[in-house]
Order: sequence, then C-alpha cells, then structure tokens
Amino acid sequence: MSASNDMASIQIESGQIETLLTAAGLDGEEVQRWLDARSALLVALSTAPASWMDSRVAATRCFTLGDTLLRRLPARPRRDVREDAAAEAIKETLRDARTRFLRVYAGPIYSALTDEYREVVRADDLVYRAAERFLGLTPTRAAVEAERQLLQKEKEGVEIDQGLFFSQILAHHQAGAHLCWAMLRPGPEAYERLEELQRTGVVDLGAAVVQRNGHIGQVLMRNPRFLNAEDDFTLGPLELAIDLVTLDPAIEVAVLRGATVDHPRYRDRHVFSAGINLTHLYHGQISYLFYVMRELGAVNKLYRGLAGPEFLPDEPETTLEKPWIAAVEAFAIGGGCQILLVMDHVLAETGSFFNLPARKEGIIPGVANLRLPRLVGERLARQGILFDRRFEADSPDGRLICDEVVPVGEMDAAIERAAGRLVGSGMVSAAGNRKALRVGQEPLSLFQAYMATYAREQAYCHFSPALIANLEASWGAHRRQR
Repeated sequence: MSASNDMASIQIESGQIETLLTAAGLDGEEVQRWLDARSALLVALSTAPASWMDSRVAATRCFTLGDTLLRRLPARPRRDVREDAAAEAIKETLRDARTRFLRVYAGPIYSALTDEYREVVRADDLVYRAAERFLGLTPTRAAVEAERQLLQKEKEGVEIDQGLFFSQILAHHQAGAHLCWAMLRPGPEAYERLEELQRTGVVDLGAAVVQRNGHIGQVLMRNPRFLNAEDDFTLGPLELAIDLVTLDPAIEVAVLRGATVDHPRYRDRHVFSAGINLTHLYHGQISYLFYVMRELGAVNKLYRGLAGPEFLPDEPETTLEKPWIAAVEAFAIGGGCQILLVMDHVLAETGSFFNLPARKEGIIPGVANLRLPRLVGERLARQGILFDRRFEADSPDGRLICDEVVPVGEMDAAIERAAGRLVGSGMVSAAGNRKALRVGQEPLSLFQAYMATYAREQAYCHFSPALIANLEASWGAHRRQR
C-alpha cells in the first residue's frame, strides 16, 4: 500500500473513532488533537528507524492525550452504552499505537531501560521503569494500584498495556533473551537468607518453607486457607525458596510439596496445589504481572535452574541446577499441574489427580500448552486444556504425567527412595542429563517465542468479560469471601 493510501485509511478510521467519541460527549477539538497526534506518530513510525527521537516525542503526545480523553469518561461501572463504546475505541486505538511503536523500537527501549544491557532488571521493575521513562507507554504503579482496589469486572484493564510491552520485548531476539536471563538470576535476598538455611536447616518465608534434611532440600508451598493456591502473596516466597534450595551446596535433590491445610475436607493433610487463587482473581487481587513473573521466574527456575552473572546468549546453557521431585498429595490443579510438567520425577498419592481447568477459568495455563503435549500427546493435551479432562494418578493416562503412584501415608519413604536413585550416579551427571534433555525439548529460543505470544494473549484473557462469567458460573466466585 502506498503512503497516500495508508493515510487515507487512517483518516477513514479516525473519522469513525471521532464519531464514537463525540457521541459520548467528549469535546470535538480535544478528540481531533488526539487523532492528529496519532496520525503524526504513525507517519513518524513509517520513516523509522531514522526518526527515533521524533517517534518518541510523537508517541508520548499520542499516549498522554488518549489517556486524558479516557479519564474524562465516567468510571467503567457507571458508563452508558455510548460512553462504553467510546472508552473501548480509545483503549484499542491506544493499544494499537503502543504495539506499533514497540514493534519498531523494542530494542532501543529495552537497551535504555537496562543501561545498554548492563543492568539486571526483573520484569516487574522493567515495566514500571518504562512507565517512568516513556510516558504513557505502560501504566504507572499508581494507576495499577488504583485498579487493584476494584473487582476484576470493574477494572479498566490498564495492565493489558503491560502485556503488549512484554510481548514485543520478548519477540525481540536480544532483548527477550536478556530478560529471560535476568529473570533466572537469583534474587539478592536469596544470598541474605542462605546463611540461615546452612546454619539452621530451615527458612520460614511465610507462604513457603525451606527444610534441609541431609542431602534433600524440601520446599513446602503454604497457603492453607486456599488449599495451597498461588497468588500475588505466595509467588515471591516460592521463588525465593527455589533460589535457596538451588544455591545451597549441601542440597543434592530438591523436593516440592504442598504443606498441610486447614480446609475441613483435607484438614491436617498435605495438599499439593489448587492452582491460581480464583477467589483473589475474581476480587481483583491477582495482578497481570503474576503470570509473567511466575513463568519467567519461579517455574522457569524449576525447569532451568539459576543463571550465572554473565549474559551469554550465543553459548550453551550454563545454569546452576538440581533435580526436582514433586510430591503430589490430593491433587495438582491448574498451576499445580503446570509445575509437574517441569519436574524430573513426580510422585503421586493413590487417589490423587491432575487437571488444567483453563476453560473454566478463562485463562491460558502457563506454559502447559507447550509442555503438556510432550508428555501425553497433542490429542490428550487438547482434551486436558480445552475440555477440562481430568487425569487420575492411578490411570494409564495419569501415569503419563506422574512416575510413581504412592500408597497413602508412604510419601516420605517414597521421596527418600526417589532422591537416592536420582543422585546415585552423582550430581554432575544428574544436572548434565537434565540440561541435555531440555535442550532437545525446549531450547530457550522456543520458550522465548512462546512467552512473546503468551504475554499478550494472557493479558487480554485476564481482563475478558468471559473470565468473570466463567468464575461466576463454574466457581461461584461472587459468593466467596477473599
């Protein structure tokens, strides 16, 4: 398409947007200023990359004028039909503009936010640095915190712009690889708490507990009220616990297990995990960043270990890693089942089950779409993800996910036996073999490409009206107290 035809298309589209916005009572002149700013941005982007500064100035003007228009409308629950249509038009137009800007300048933006790749910047810090240095590109902390006070169905969805940001960063070969590396680095607090683990053998992190028993390091996931479900409050402690177990040289085998719970049906029993905390999700207490931080951080560290201090994207993986055993009691639902897909050995109690109720939840089940087909085949994976198929541990299909079915009450002994077999030929062999298996199944480049799509699609799922409908129909979330 020629430049003149391109501009004609923009003008037609702008006319439609202007009609929607003025019908909702927004000032015509203010609307036109924003649409002119958007057109200027698209023109600047068409001449990129020679116009980096021009594009940056144009982008800031376009984003800030659009955000100002959106704020002039009533809050989401109080809008009428015309106001709601106007709000959606503004948001989608801004998202399109932000995506176009990022598509061209993801590399320079990431470089600026990380001091030319010299800084280790985790995903949560990265996206808020972007909000500070590139006004309007992503929401500020204050904007996200204000939305956190609302029910999920009342939110504007400002965090979708975080998803668009991560999608384009991860789609950029070097920037995405650097972000994946940064998220595999151990956190500073891990080094601070490591001495405590080595001295006492126990570190209590609240939502996670690390216990060392000889050469075995055990991580207990602990959220007893919600059957060890995952949420914004459990994720940080879980990742820190993974760091500690991986860093402690006395630990040769790592175990992940659910702590005992106080739910009447399972009182004083170990329960592996109920997946994402659906009650918190419905009440707006699960941030979009939870998904990104979980998959790039905690779960990826279980799978790949901890990255070293140098970013060496063109060399073989050199992570510090240990074999992991999962001890599943009762069930591994949703995120709990996703974790099993990166374990080296899965022990499952008789009568336990695994499933991925993504259809009922309305979200993407982490990286299970990439990993589950390797274990059960594509057809069963589709049944599990799209049709909520349940895998009983004792069944032939369930044995494709777990390695050993353990009689009730014998999990501790089973862990000891499995740990002994894993390190029987030495730690170097165990780490080397899991690396070799992983490189053939899921190289970092494949994971990075998957996450680029996941980051965008999960953002839209997280704020979809269908998610609320699913939670109310399948979970009865509107009747549950957070």
